[in-house]
Amino acid sequence: MPLTAPIVRIDRVATDDRDVAELSYEDARDELVRVVTELEQGSATLEQSLSLWERGEALANRCEEWLIGAKERLDAARAAE
Repeated sequence: MPLTAPIVRIDRVATDDRDVAELSYEDARDELVRVVTELEQGSATLEQSLSLWERGEALANRCEEWLIGAKERLDAARAAE
């Protein structure tokens, strides 16, 4: 999947005031892609890398929550048929 949004710099990721729990699946996924790209560049300090990693973990967990919820809804709809 090509990146269409600009890469988020470390200072924006670390100070993002939107709580991960409030993000839609698409927003969490897109930010996760940017975090991974930033980590892969290898230009961050150790502390910045740890902050990015932690944010990435939280974003990945949020995406998983959305996907689990979607699966449960689909399973419930199929069971109701």
